[in-house]
Amino acid sequence: MSGELTPVLTAHWDQPDSFTLEGYRREGGYQALEKALRMPQDDIVGALKGSGLRGRGGAGFPTGVKWGFIPQGDGKPHYLVVNADESEPGTCKDIPLMMATPHMLVEGAIITSFAIKADKAFIYVRGEVLQVVRRVQHAVAEAYEAGYLGRDILGSGYDLDIVVHSGAGAYICGEETALLDSLEGYRGQPRLKPPFPAVEGLYSCPTVINNVESIASVPSIITDGADWFAGMGTQKSTGFGIFSLSGHVTVPGQYEAPLGITLRELLELAGGIRAGHRLKFWTPGGSSTPILTDEHLDAPLDFESMAAAGSLLGTRALQIFDETTCVVRATLRWTEFYQHESCGKCTPCREGTFWMVRVLDRLEHGQGSEEDLEKLLDICDNILGRAFCALGDGAVSPVTSSIKYFRDEYLQHQKEGGCPFDPAAAMLFGSSR
Repeated sequence: MSGELTPVLTAHWDQPDSFTLEGYRREGGYQALEKALRMPQDDIVGALKGSGLRGRGGAGFPTGVKWGFIPQGDGKPHYLVVNADESEPGTCKDIPLMMATPHMLVEGAIITSFAIKADKAFIYVRGEVLQVVRRVQHAVAEAYEAGYLGRDILGSGYDLDIVVHSGAGAYICGEETALLDSLEGYRGQPRLKPPFPAVEGLYSCPTVINNVESIASVPSIITDGADWFAGMGTQKSTGFGIFSLSGHVTVPGQYEAPLGITLRELLELAGGIRAGHRLKFWTPGGSSTPILTDEHLDAPLDFESMAAAGSLLGTRALQIFDETTCVVRATLRWTEFYQHESCGKCTPCREGTFWMVRVLDRLEHGQGSEEDLEKLLDICDNILGRAFCALGDGAVSPVTSSIKYFRDEYLQHQKEGGCPFDPAAAMLFGSSR
């Protein structure tokens, strides 16, 4: 593979008008929709199953299989909900995609809605990114004007409306059932499953919920075929994806490559770790995935290999940390985020994240003991698999993995009576180092 890039989603991000209908159509935009509207709906679902596209929001569930769960002929309305509430620390792929090519998302949403026989779709965008909300609203308005949305789309007899919904900024609303509650006007808190959204989702009707990148990948699969997509990546993790490199890397940014590429290959493309430094630890999929170290440089970035390495592929948000970073401080910052964003519905997460922050803060200031590490692991054990949703599981990932790889660094804080690292040395900006 050796540093092979596959620009499909990101192919036209450098065009100044890529976000406009004119710019998108110039590069073949909406041709996939014209093709899809002439296909039997089941064939579209079949194409997605054949492509092997797995959900790009983190969990990696096969997209076509999810679509196939929608009961047909049930007399209920069907809905598509696009999860555009990107807010995981380190994750930053969907927002630039919506900024650069929102019509790719809109076209994918129309094809998906047609395939699952939905006549209404919702795009739930994180409210703080106002410029992205406006971009998507503008793209939807252009699509209506051009006849790609509304009544009798392109003379096919198919009707579809898309609603752009702006969230109020709760990380928990990235969890699909909490997102549904928020869309319905309730406080965003996860629901008990089953029933699953495919059977009883939005307004208690069959609902498909997919991530932005998953839906944006649909048009190219329809245009170029399932075999083309399945021919990239690995056998079980097919296709390409956006890998977001941030932190102590020479050229941070979005790198679109086949699944199965390694961090070593991505770092070659990104100019390596910042000059004069070496890799210490990194996340493969955002802060809710267990951290890995330099010993995992050659582990393929696909769902199976990451699981074998003891982590998760997640959203392919690779946060890179060099040797100037205090792993205890980084873990504390992540845990403060999870404490703040816990919705409070279940006791393990609500209470557990609170106490993890207290213990980590004590450890970081050199006031803790080795017993505190066991206490932390005990708290993690009481959260993992016992929380109402995956936020609890994600919150323990940095803690357990950092203790696994850097127990000595935790103990060094205790021995020295404080943090042995200079916080300024790890800064990307404002540091002379």
